[in-house]
Amino acid sequence: YDRILGAWLGRAAGCLLGQPVENWERERILGFLRASDNYPIARYMSSEVDDSIRKRYGVKDEPGAYGNKRVSWVNNITCAPEDDDMNYTVMGLGILETYGRDFTPMDVAEYLTMQVPVFMTCTAERVAYKNILNGILPPRSASYGNPYREWLGAQIRVDAYAYVNPGNPGAAAAMAVRDASVTHTKNGIYGAAFCAALIAESAVCKNAGEAIDRALAYVPVGSRLYEALAEFLELCGGAKEPEELIRWIHSRYNERDLHDWCHVIPNDMIICLALLYGGEDFARVIGLAVEAGFDTDCNGATAGSAFGMMYGTAAIPEKWTEPLNGKLMTRIGCLGRTEFASLAKRCLELAGK
Repeated sequence: YDRILGAWLGRAAGCLLGQPVENWERERILGFLRASDNYPIARYMSSEVDDSIRKRYGVKDEPGAYGNKRVSWVNNITCAPEDDDMNYTVMGLGILETYGRDFTPMDVAEYLTMQVPVFMTCTAERVAYKNILNGILPPRSASYGNPYREWLGAQIRVDAYAYVNPGNPGAAAAMAVRDASVTHTKNGIYGAAFCAALIAESAVCKNAGEAIDRALAYVPVGSRLYEALAEFLELCGGAKEPEELIRWIHSRYNERDLHDWCHVIPNDMIICLALLYGGEDFARVIGLAVEAGFDTDCNGATAGSAFGMMYGTAAIPEKWTEPLNGKLMTRIGCLGRTEFASLAKRCLELAGK
């Protein structure tokens, strides 16, 4: 229970750290962090900074995203705010409770269109949503008119499958693949399998390196994702500094190109980097995930989730959990504000089945 709760809290904290600067380029993120005396990242980012800093980096408080009235700087929240990264984890839990462990892609399609407000979806999920409403059902719903089908939308939906399968990466990955096939193809699906296996492995592995190596077994050899991660992990093994590796990622993928920015390959590299170089330091794990740029809230959330599953709640300092007030805002299944403790207990009940 403690590890599952740690995973929920780690995911929420990583998401909250990265959400206000989502879509910012790395240069802008680092400039703001340095100007606000928060580099390397040691705390949540706040909009309560000097007016000169606000003007220089375009810091705004409104409008918020995902139905939040204000941008989710730490000074603007009263709990973990609504976000697609957190909504999708609740969605996965809802799918399992509604249809059972043997749910099908059609079950996912039904839950998506009945329980998830359409404007809470983005990119590949919104295209697939439209396709399903128009009678284009899985697996074609993932490919028809969908240029986002290898982005990371599917891999941010898989955490619940890992939470109910701690130490069972095969089962977690299989669930992730069935879910991902509704909205994604090829590497979009492989990224989902990798992240599900990584978080499930984190419950039983001694360190992030071991969990990542084992999770890579669930990515097809010869795929672009496998080849890219294998090359990157070899570089990590060469004891290079994280900044050098971040520059290496940016030299191959362009965050100014929307396709690269949200593709699974550079973002999965960043998740691995954060976990490997952050080690047992939660702030460093989610800090690296956000400092590296690209899809900041998604990467912070996934890295934080794996960390929490590996080390439990005691390894996450109170300064990261206190602003969450033990609660998450989500409209999935009409929950509204719900407690992380309740979500973790629901996962634990399913894990025993």
